[in-house]
Formats: sequence, structure tokens, C-alpha cells
Amino acid sequence: MSLPAVTAVCQGVPRAEVTILAKPWVGDLFSAFPGVHRVIPYLSPGVHGGIKGRWRLARELRNGRFDLALHLPNSFDSALLSFMAGIPRRAGYQTDGRGILLTDCVPVDGKVKREHQVEYYLHLIRSLGLQAGTGIPSLQFPLDWVPEADEVLKSAGSGEGPFVGLSPGSQYGSAKEWFPERFGELGRLISEKLGGRLLILGSAGDRAAAAPILRAAGPKAADLTGKTTLGQAMAIISRCRVFVTNDSGLMHVAAALGVPLVAIFGSTDPSRTGPLGTTSRVVYKGLSCAPCLKTQCPRNRECMEAVTVEEVFEEVKRVWELRR
Repeated sequence: MSLPAVTAVCQGVPRAEVTILAKPWVGDLFSAFPGVHRVIPYLSPGVHGGIKGRWRLARELRNGRFDLALHLPNSFDSALLSFMAGIPRRAGYQTDGRGILLTDCVPVDGKVKREHQVEYYLHLIRSLGLQAGTGIPSLQFPLDWVPEADEVLKSAGSGEGPFVGLSPGSQYGSAKEWFPERFGELGRLISEKLGGRLLILGSAGDRAAAAPILRAAGPKAADLTGKTTLGQAMAIISRCRVFVTNDSGLMHVAAALGVPLVAIFGSTDPSRTGPLGTTSRVVYKGLSCAPCLKTQCPRNRECMEAVTVEEVFEEVKRVWELRR
């Protein structure tokens, strides 16, 4: 969701050398992005963890002689880091008590809070005097990632398409996850009625959620959880005819790649973090308790319980013909 903001910076200051500081697992996303010159991996936990690690990273940033630090995360820690690095101009939203650390402190009003996260980031860019239109995230990746993805598919015995990607996990917590057994039943319907071959994507932590899908779909499903880099996952997702997912990072990757997708929402708000673009569909019941934004649901995930396999399958059929 930060990609339109990064685009606005790269286009608004074309002579600038734009460097992204990011967790290693999202580094691939930015390393291939037009206008980005360098990606610095933020290794915490690791060499950048703890007080000594923060000072080590601050020294690295100081040596980069940056003119501006643009803070998209709302965290106090990110502002403290650029302050320690002595970056002369530090811009970000006035949140988490970090205003004293910023030189360009942008207030957060009610209207900004209600906007989609993409617009939330773009509003920050506009506050610096840069032009930034409304943006729909768009992704590209190098062609040499394709052979790597093909090797992953071959080693998993995925067979030939049409491929349907399934993302049954979520980093945020179980409240955002549709039930794995329902993903499994959905996968069975997709393979039997549409002839789709299922590719289950996610981190190693999503393997438990992948198991019911494998049991239900059998040989027409390949479990790729924990077996791909983000770059390889991007190349694999780009080959999918449809992608079905919880509210997750891979959901936004698929949308930015223009892959038709069906996203299942429960505890989070699709008006703020939903997929953008004309090929995306959202299944969301909007119960009285939603969006609660909780990581763990105290009410047995009633919002997810209300989402049936049949209605998700109907949405899959609607987007099936958008891509061949």
C-alpha cells in the first residue's frame, strides 16, 4: 500500500537517490521498483536489534548522508532512528508521541484516519509539497525471477494450469483468517468444477492452515508455504488465473500485479485496507462488532463464520473469466 507514495517521491524528485529501509522479507518488493536506488535490510531481530543494534543502524544511515527521512510507519522507533542518524529533515505523522523527533510533523485529522491506507500515505507526501494523485498500487518484477518460480512449481509437482492461488494465513493474527477447512472445501470445488490447480502460498507459519486444503483437494493442490522468497511468490502469483486470500500482504501483491482476486474480510475494514483495482472482489459481512481490528477474536470469529464456501466460490466464478 506504500507503493503509490514511493512512486510519487520518485517522480516528484527525479534526481533524488531513493533508499528504502525495510524488513528483509519485503525487500524483493522494493528492490525491483522503478526509481528505487537501494534497499537497506532492517535486521531486527538480528544485528539491528536492541540498543546496540539501533546505534549500529543509525551509524549506517548517517554514512548515507541522507537529506530526508520519510516515515510511513507510525512508530516512535522509526522516528528515533532517523533522529539518532542525524538526518536533517524528518517527516511523518504526529503519532505515538514522536513529534519532538520530527522536523516536518503532519497532524492526523479524522478525515485522514478514515481514508484508505494508500491515501493515508499519499496525504503525507502531499504535505511535503509534492504532487501525488490518487494511486492504485502497481508492481513489476524482473523477468529472471520467472525461471526461479518455474523451478519451485516443478519441484512441488504442481502440474499445468490454470493455477488458482490460495493464501489461508495472515501475519496479523487468527482473527483475520477464514477457517482452513473452508479454504479446503473451496479448493475442492475449484479443482472439480473449474479445473483449477491449487497453489497454497504463505510463510512457514501457514503450513498448518494448508493441511486441510491438501486433504480436501488431494493431488490438485501444491503446498508452497515457506518454500518461496517474496520475489518467487510474486512471479508465481502473476501466473494465477484467480487468487483467493484473507486480508494479507499477498492479497495486496496479487492486486498490484493485476491478478483477479477474491479477498475475505472479517476483523479489518476493507474500506481502509482492502485491495484496490477493478479485478478485486471482497467478501465482508460487516457485523455489528466489525471491524474490531483485534488479533484474536473473543467471539469465535462470528464475522468469518458468516462467510460461506458457496458465496466465496460464486465470487471466484465471477472473476474467473477476467483472465485466461
